[in-house]
Amino acid sequence: MAAVPDTDREAVAAIARRYRGALLRYFARRGIHPADLEDVTQEVFARLSGRQGFAVVERPDAYLFETAAHVAIDHQRRAEVRRSKLHDSYEDSLHGLPDVSPERVHADRQELELLTVALRELPERMRHVFVLARFENLPHTQIAHQLRISVSAVEKNLVKAIAHLAIRLERRP
Repeated sequence: MAAVPDTDREAVAAIARRYRGALLRYFARRGIHPADLEDVTQEVFARLSGRQGFAVVERPDAYLFETAAHVAIDHQRRAEVRRSKLHDSYEDSLHGLPDVSPERVHADRQELELLTVALRELPERMRHVFVLARFENLPHTQIAHQLRISVSAVEKNLVKAIAHLAIRLERRP
């Protein structure tokens, strides 16, 4: 490969000084990650530096942005390849759901009905504490504040509710 003449290097340096900021904005608008903006901008100037005859290009700004478009496409393709390597492929044996038989669906529905009945048997405040703690995942302090009771009362109600539900779910017909 022949050496790039000084006039070409000077032309690239001049266009780099003039269009560096515009290129950074160009790449940012195209979704290039901010940490990569300088690298892709430098890649454009590296490509231009390797081109002989750049000093005599009729519209160097148009050539610059055409090169930038190609750099952006190449960068996004490389990023896509890197992202695809971060994911595991789907395999039924590892990720698939177990076969759900009609019998299993029926048994689960019966258990849900038992749980619903057992929840309805709880006193209102105890049920409310249980629902907020287990279904809404609220911290005990927030439950206490919301219900205007102590944290200790929240904990006692929760323990009693869990004990009641455990007993009721063990007594299946």
